Amino acid sequence: MTNPLLSQWDTPFEIAPFDQIQDSDFAPALDIALAADKAQIDAIAQSDEVPTFANVIEALEAPCPELEQVLSVFYSVAGADSNPAREALQREFSPKLAAHFSAITANKALYARVKYVWDQHNTQDLSDEQQRVLMLTHRGFVRGGAALEGAEDARMQEIKSRLAILGTDFTQNLLADERDWFMALSEDDLTGLPQFLVEAARAAGQEKGLDGPAVTLSRSLITPFLKFSSRRDLRKRAFEAWAARGANGGESDNREIAAETLKLREERAKLLGYETFAAYKLETEMAKAPSAVRDLLMQVWKPAKAQAEADAKVLNKMMRDDGINGDLEPWDWRYYAEKRRKAEHDLDEAELKPYFQLDRMIEASFDCATRLFGLEFKPLDVALYHEDCRAWEVTRNGQHVAVFIGDYFARSSKRSGAWCSAMRSQATYPEVATPVVINVCNFAKGDPALLSYDDARTLFHEFGHALHQMLSNVTYESISGTSVARDFVELPSQLYEHWLDVPEVLGKFATHAETGAPMPVEMRDRVLAASTFDMGFQTVEYVASALVDLAFHDGPAPRDPMAKQAEVLEKIGMPKAIIMRHATPHFAHVFAGDGYSSGYYSYMWSEVMDADAFEAFEEAGGAFDSERAEALEAHILSTGGSRDPAELYTAFRGRLPGVDALLKGRGLAAK
Repeated sequence: MTNPLLSQWDTPFEIAPFDQIQDSDFAPALDIALAADKAQIDAIAQSDEVPTFANVIEALEAPCPELEQVLSVFYSVAGADSNPAREALQREFSPKLAAHFSAITANKALYARVKYVWDQHNTQDLSDEQQRVLMLTHRGFVRGGAALEGAEDARMQEIKSRLAILGTDFTQNLLADERDWFMALSEDDLTGLPQFLVEAARAAGQEKGLDGPAVTLSRSLITPFLKFSSRRDLRKRAFEAWAARGANGGESDNREIAAETLKLREERAKLLGYETFAAYKLETEMAKAPSAVRDLLMQVWKPAKAQAEADAKVLNKMMRDDGINGDLEPWDWRYYAEKRRKAEHDLDEAELKPYFQLDRMIEASFDCATRLFGLEFKPLDVALYHEDCRAWEVTRNGQHVAVFIGDYFARSSKRSGAWCSAMRSQATYPEVATPVVINVCNFAKGDPALLSYDDARTLFHEFGHALHQMLSNVTYESISGTSVARDFVELPSQLYEHWLDVPEVLGKFATHAETGAPMPVEMRDRVLAASTFDMGFQTVEYVASALVDLAFHDGPAPRDPMAKQAEVLEKIGMPKAIIMRHATPHFAHVFAGDGYSSGYYSYMWSEVMDADAFEAFEEAGGAFDSERAEALEAHILSTGGSRDPAELYTAFRGRLPGVDALLKGRGLAAK
């Protein structure tokens, strides 16, 4: 019987035929796909022809269709709809894939041909885009260890393989802790909770096979519970479980994995001639050096900490007024901050949430894309990997642009957080390929599904990433869409968040779930006025995480990462009632793979640009200024990694930004 992962997909827009794929198909398909890819690579490496851009670099850009199909499907379901069989496959695939891709960069014959083309790059008639692809390809081989010989070469391959295993183990341990913990609630424990939270807790209890409600470690459930539960004992229990993910001892403990990962990363960097892993990693980013990252973070840390400490005094007094002696604790902060928000801004999340219906916020994100870039969205009736998923065809002027898939609801089979990925990236070589893009979120189910304001921002954020993929217009897949520097990739996503705050967008799409009435203007104004509320807390928990990440990699690898984490937090004076957004044992950005290692700062680096970029719209004709929208697409959204990101931003804005717009946007600028 034909394996559907290896056959040609005769489906609308060649979307994966999820309804035909079984878990048992993955392993045999991967073996065949890896063999096909190896044969393709070997043919390039062993060619007798004089190396040229066409027969080496462009040949490497031609994807192996079998491998692309297998991996695009597997990694889509492994993160968003896992099960024991898929987790076992991940553990099996990780070292196998690491060995395969390491062998490519370690292929001396192939590297010799790449180097030959690179050495001739000034004498070849190449376009700017081709020169960029050539440079990135050569650099990738060198940074992957292609120039290493003998024992150093062998050790590099061992390190890569082990890091792949560790990253998979870290991810699966974290998922296990998040999936397995829950706190059953009695009816009395629900007293005072808003109805939307009660319904979400009942749904969570049902999923866990309970007769009553429960709190799980889904962010969309535990965060509102910490905001609204008047039961300090239950808040403490839930918070401590949330904070302890990956550090509970036993098989799912991630602390030793983190230590080994950091040690291997340091060794990898030194094999390549770098003093530290941070120096190696940041060389290709906009920041270029650890010192530049630290300077930015500390510019933001000082005013953020001052604001957080001032806020803590107010919250501590509120707690005292409630008759609770002792210090403000991390499980108290959200509860009293929510009470303060209601008192100072007359905003009650229970009153606000019905205006943020999931379906209406999806419509809002689409409508902004229509007004800015002329995109249209039409629902697609196709088989997807889970019944919660939805799909749309994206067109412009009647022409197909992309397929967009949304997977919005939390479930125990899905890892926490939110992300955007592409099952197929845009390219025109070796043939035209249009993107298939997925947004994955973890919102609480409901009828209708209601979002918090922060949830709505997350939806817009991930859709900004999707636009970066969908509007890509380059020749080669390796520089398509979000294939850009890590500290540039968050610019389109964070910039798109700003359109949620545009008054006319809220006026049109923030409609009440029961009455259909638009959000009252005075409520909308209060929402916007409170947009920087509690920003000291939010900034402190983020920047602390980024500083710890940098410290882990900018120097000798710590034997005990938890001790190093404590040392960094003590040195910067971390407020007692705030913890890192991502403590080491559940810091998936950094330890589930290399993506954000030494790079968690990139959200802040990109925010410097996104705050400045949105000011460009405001300085022109407003949020939907057509000239600014055209410039944004022309210089940033369509260009992928075809040019240096500093050049791209300067082409859009005319200059590089400073930190002032960020501090102003977060309400942290000196008054």
